[in-house]
Amino acid sequence: MQPSAAAPDSPATPSYDERLTAPRSWWAITALAALSGGLVLLPLGPVAMLAGLIGVGALAAAAVSSYGSARVRVVAGSLVAGDARIPVEALGEAEVLDTDEARAWRSYKADPRAFMLLRGYVPTAVRVAVTDPDDPTPYAYVSTRHPQALVDALDAARA
Repeated sequence: MQPSAAAPDSPATPSYDERLTAPRSWWAITALAALSGGLVLLPLGPVAMLAGLIGVGALAAAAVSSYGSARVRVVAGSLVAGDARIPVEALGEAEVLDTDEARAWRSYKADPRAFMLLRGYVPTAVRVAVTDPDDPTPYAYVSTRHPQALVDALDAARA
């Protein structure tokens, strides 16, 4: 899924919009979990097997869908990452993190006070300094498949 990069027509039109969906392999695991739920209940009969298949499948699909529904947007002068909404005025320099740097900032370079919209299946990220003196958060780490496009959208929103 490509982020939208169109110029905003109004303040409510996102200049960047990306959904961090779960990888296909997770959906295959969901199907296998559903099959396992059905097989466990097979000795109780076909109705129980069908109930197990549907029930476990629905629960697993809801979990994968919920985790994979995070959105990253730059809209109305704010960076919206998951549930967080940070005004661009409170943000400093944005840094594109390649695969190795993103891994480092997810692990040994990480600050426990930082805001992190972290998805391990997304290899690249953006780290944005938080410059608001009233906010103890030093930076925001945002997983994204298109880090340069996100940095460009943040720069455009500041201008």
